[in-house]
Amino acid sequence: MAAPVVDAEYSKEIERARRDLRALISSKQCAPIMLRLAWHDAGTYDAKTNTGGPNGSIRNERELNYSANRGLKIAVDLCEEVKARHPKITYADLYQLAGVVAVEVTGGPTIDFVPGRKDTMESDEDGRLPDAHKGASHLREIFYRMGLTDKDIVVLSGGHTLGRGHLERSGFEGPWTKDPLKFDNSYYVELLKGDSGELLKLLTDEVLVDDPEFRRYVELYAKDEEAFFRDYAESHKKLSELGFTPSSSVAERSTSAKLKQGAKAIAVAVAVVTLCYLYEILRRSQVNSTS
Repeated sequence: MAAPVVDAEYSKEIERARRDLRALISSKQCAPIMLRLAWHDAGTYDAKTNTGGPNGSIRNERELNYSANRGLKIAVDLCEEVKARHPKITYADLYQLAGVVAVEVTGGPTIDFVPGRKDTMESDEDGRLPDAHKGASHLREIFYRMGLTDKDIVVLSGGHTLGRGHLERSGFEGPWTKDPLKFDNSYYVELLKGDSGELLKLLTDEVLVDDPEFRRYVELYAKDEEAFFRDYAESHKKLSELGFTPSSSVAERSTSAKLKQGAKAIAVAVAVVTLCYLYEILRRSQVNSTS
């Protein structure tokens, strides 16, 4: 299928869909499964063959029935409610936007989203997603295939701060953190505590502590939530754009919007400092006039 024309109207439709997703995810408390949907649609990418990636193919019944995708029909069906109201948006954009919104509405970082992904119904072979029963070498094989790094492995694993394992879907049961609907750095804090028996820890979680290269990032994110949020926003954006090259005009608009936001923030900060300075001058003059 052809890539969508990302004009002004398409961009407006994306923002309308974003609002609808916020309402849907908040009311249904479905942030974890929406994040999983976005991850599993994007996580099939192969950098060498430039196949897979965030292309909406996960809605294909054959791909939905892969063992790693059990339960994701729930998220696909929920997204259909938004798609029906915004038919112009591609499924590929919709699923990745849902993942971005899921992180944001649960208290996580703001993730830059650039639209323009094209849809396909051609699914890649099964086995491209991580297997929770395997260790560090397997994780590296999966993530390196996508062109990602050890840092990306650890920071994206932090998405387990949301949600829980469901026996009928993954064969595992229980949450990774004490508040599975809050996006924070508690996943790493709990990893460093070891196995308490209360929270879920898969083999792919445990190796993040056992492997020295992975562990240094776990320790960093456990003590510095701001570092985790900053790096997560960067890695999530990277994951959501695997194999996708935004048109130059769309990328320029995104950069321009970020610059405008930055300029507004600076202007507000300058105004606050100026007001404080003027207030202090006024206060001192009043003190001097009464002394």
